[in-house]
Formats: sequence, structure tokens, C-alpha cells
Amino acid sequence: MRNAILLALLFTAGGLFAQPGRKPNLVQFSGVVVTDSLMPVPFTHILVKHSYRGTMSDVYGYFSFVAQEGDTILFSAVGFQRDQYVVPDSLNDDKYSMIHVLNRDTVTLKEFTVYPWPSREQFREAFLALRLPADDHQLAMRNLSPAEMIQRMENLPPDAYQSFQYAMANDQTKLYYAGGTPVVNLFNPIAWAQFVQAWQNGAFKKKD
Repeated sequence: MRNAILLALLFTAGGLFAQPGRKPNLVQFSGVVVTDSLMPVPFTHILVKHSYRGTMSDVYGYFSFVAQEGDTILFSAVGFQRDQYVVPDSLNDDKYSMIHVLNRDTVTLKEFTVYPWPSREQFREAFLALRLPADDHQLAMRNLSPAEMIQRMENLPPDAYQSFQYAMANDQTKLYYAGGTPVVNLFNPIAWAQFVQAWQNGAFKKKD
């Protein structure tokens, strides 16, 4: 009996020691992202490492989201060096607040040397010959000019309705003269007018 009690105690102790570690607690992780001069860093990307959980700071640099104890929080913002912070795993509360400082990321540009013009006359000639590209307003006014609109209208291909009318007219002509003698347009003034117009437009020019 005594040995049975000892064995039962040993199994119970072993079961206690074999229990897995506790799960990390959820924490309402809040804070403010600032610069070294305590100015807020708006729209900072705040992401939990190796996960898709995170948030973004507002215009005042404030953020708040649910994290877990022991999470590694990544901070990134345009113009600042990337940084990270580990949430403590021994918190006594389910809320945690902090002020996180981001250091500015300094980018050194290559040296650029500006050479002056050799003489005033060359500068004046180049300045007068400069043709700046037209802006959107000038392009719109140029496209809306009467001469431009007339030229575009003359060069436009027929639309769907005109193509339909032309096809129906051809079908009616074929049905009208079906089984008869084909029409000779030698004395047709409209055909001659179309021929002269095509000749003036250069439709019969020899192509190289």
C-alpha cells in the first residue's frame, strides 16, 4: 500500500513537470512614434515580425493594436531608419504603452558640378532658342482650335452609322440591278466629282 502511494505521487509530480509552458498573453500595444526632436512621425508602418499583423500610425504618430508578449515589432517609415522593439514577456497588465524614437536616414548624393556658359552671347543664343514643352492647357487649346477640329473631322474614318448606311446602299444597288446590265459611271457627275477629289488628295500618286 505504501509503495502504491509513492508511485502515485511520483506520477503526479511528473505530470506537473511535463505541463507545457503558458501561452503568451494578449496585450493592447499602444504608443507614439517620434523623431529624436520629439516630432511625430505620421504613417509609420508597424508590423509584427514573421506575421501579417500590425497597423499604421496616424498623423500624430499614435498607434494601437493587439500584440502578444514576446512579439518583435518592426517600425519603418520613409526617410527614417528601420527599427524594432520586443514586447516584454513578463507584464503584469494586458496594456502596454511606449514612446518609440526613429532616427533619420541620411542619404548622401553624388557631387554635381555646374559649369557656366563660356560667354554671355552663347547663353543668350541658347536661352532664346529654348522651346519649352507645351503644358496641358496649351495642348487642349491647340486641339480645340477650329482649324485643328476641321482637319481632324476631314481625316476621321466613317463611324458605325455611316458604315451601316454605306453597306445598306450597296446592298440596295445590287438588288436593284440584279440580273441587269451593270451601271457605267462614265457620265455620272457624282463619280467624276469623287474622282477629281481623290486626285487632288493625292490618292493616285505613285508610292516609292
